[in-house]
Amino acid sequence: MSEFVVAGVLIHLMFAAPGGEINPPSGPRLVANVLKGEPSRFEFESKHMGTTFRIVLYATDKAVAKKAADAAFTRVAQLDATMSDYKKDSELTLLCKAFATDVGDPVAVGDDLFFVLQKADELSKKSDGAFDVTVGPVVQLWRLARRTQQFPDAKELAAARAKVGYQKVKLDTTKKTVRLTIPGMQLDLGGIAKGYAADEALKLLREKFGITQALVAAYGDITCGDPPPGEQAWKVDIAPIAKSQKPRTLKLANAAVSTSGDLEQFVEIAGVRYSHVLDPKTGVGLTGRRSVTVIAPNGITADSMTKAVSVLPPEQGLKLVDATPGAATSIVVLGQNNKPVVTASKRFPDE
Repeated sequence: MSEFVVAGVLIHLMFAAPGGEINPPSGPRLVANVLKGEPSRFEFESKHMGTTFRIVLYATDKAVAKKAADAAFTRVAQLDATMSDYKKDSELTLLCKAFATDVGDPVAVGDDLFFVLQKADELSKKSDGAFDVTVGPVVQLWRLARRTQQFPDAKELAAARAKVGYQKVKLDTTKKTVRLTIPGMQLDLGGIAKGYAADEALKLLREKFGITQALVAAYGDITCGDPPPGEQAWKVDIAPIAKSQKPRTLKLANAAVSTSGDLEQFVEIAGVRYSHVLDPKTGVGLTGRRSVTVIAPNGITADSMTKAVSVLPPEQGLKLVDATPGAATSIVVLGQNNKPVVTASKRFPDE
C-alpha cells in the first residue's frame, strides 16, 4: 500500500507489488516485483510549477520506467518554462511584458500556451467569468497579503481589478496570436496549467513508451490512465473538510480529479479567513470554508473547473458541471457548528 496527501487529496494506492519497497539514497522511489516479466510498480517524484509532481506507473523494466518518468518530467519542465508567472523568461511572462506599457501588435505564441489560453477562454465564457486567467494583478496583491497578514490597499486593489477581465484577451485561432487590450495586464495560469501538465505527462508515457497503467499527481490535480494490473480502477481518497467526515474514496480510470479549497492555502485577516481562490469579479479571496472536487475526462478540465465551481453559487456550479460531458462535482461547505453540507452533481458517484 502507498499513500500521500496533496492539497486535501489523499492518494491511497492499494496496489503495492510483491517484493516490498526499494528506497535508494536519492532519485526515484521504486517498488519492484520479484516476479520477472510481470509489471512492477514504480514511483517517481520531481519538483515543478511550485509543487511536487508524482508519477506512479507499471512497467516490466526498471530502466525503461525511469527513462519514461524522466521524459515525462522533462515535458512538465518545458510547460513550466512556458507558463510560469514566476520565471522572468517564461513565454507567459514575455507575452505580458509585450503589453506592459501600451497595446501593440498581437504576439505569436507556441502551441501549448495558445491551447491553454483557448481552454481558459472557453471556460471563462461558460462560467460568466468565474474562471479568469487575467486575475494576475490581483493575485500579486494577495500573495503580498498572505505574507504581511494585511488586506490589500483599496486603491491598489481597484487599480488591479481594472486590468482583470477575460474579454480583454483577444485570441486569433488562425494565426495563434494573443493581444492584451489593457496595458499592464498579467495572466496567471495557476488554476489550469498543472492539470494540463499532468495530461501531457500521461500522454507522453502512453505514446512514447507504451506505458498506459500510470497516474500523475500534481498537488491537488490527479490524472489517471489505465488501472493497475488486476484492478478495475485507481483508488483516490478525498480528504475531509471537517473532522466529523471520513475520507471519500473515488475509483478512477482514464479520468482526472481535482480538489480545490482553503484546507491548506489561506490567510486570516482581522478574524476573517480568505482562501487563495479569488473571485475575479471582486478581486477578493473566497470566505467561508468549502472544498470542491471535480471529476472530468482530463486534467485541464478538472483543474480549471474546480476554481469556477468554487466561485459560483452551488446551483450555478452544478449547472456548469452537468453541461460538461463526463464531468461531475461534489461541493462541501461548512455550515453552522462546522457541520458539512454536501451538494453533488448528477454524475458524481454515490458513496
